[in-house]
Amino acid sequence: MTDKKVLFSQLFLRLAISVTMLSAVADRFGFWGENSAWGNWENFEKYTKQLTFFLPESLGTVSAYVATFLEIIIPLMLILGFKTKIAAYGAGFLLLIFALSMTIALGVKAPLDYSVWVGSAGAFLLASQEKYSFSLDDRS
Repeated sequence: MTDKKVLFSQLFLRLAISVTMLSAVADRFGFWGENSAWGNWENFEKYTKQLTFFLPESLGTVSAYVATFLEIIIPLMLILGFKTKIAAYGAGFLLLIFALSMTIALGVKAPLDYSVWVGSAGAFLLASQEKYSFSLDDRS
């Protein structure tokens, strides 16, 4: 692969992970209308509690807020290319936690249908890069 192809592939991966995460946030606030998985915050909280059944109920609620916060901050960091390696690791671990929780609570099919494992793997691949072009991290 030429260097230019690598640069654009890396940018595409950053944007794909970011847009996917932000889309999930938009869904829980009802922005997707009829095409939503949750459609509102209450349904998202119920879903989060289902995934975190092993935690006390209050921590299930806190998990919904923490996940949403991270699913906003991490994609914004990736889009801007700010602390990209840290953001990519954050996305990788967050998606890995989602994938494991979904697998335990819902079975193996759910995280496969939503490509959560692929998103996590892509984030870890992004974290392995040495340089991030088209980013605030690239000061050259």
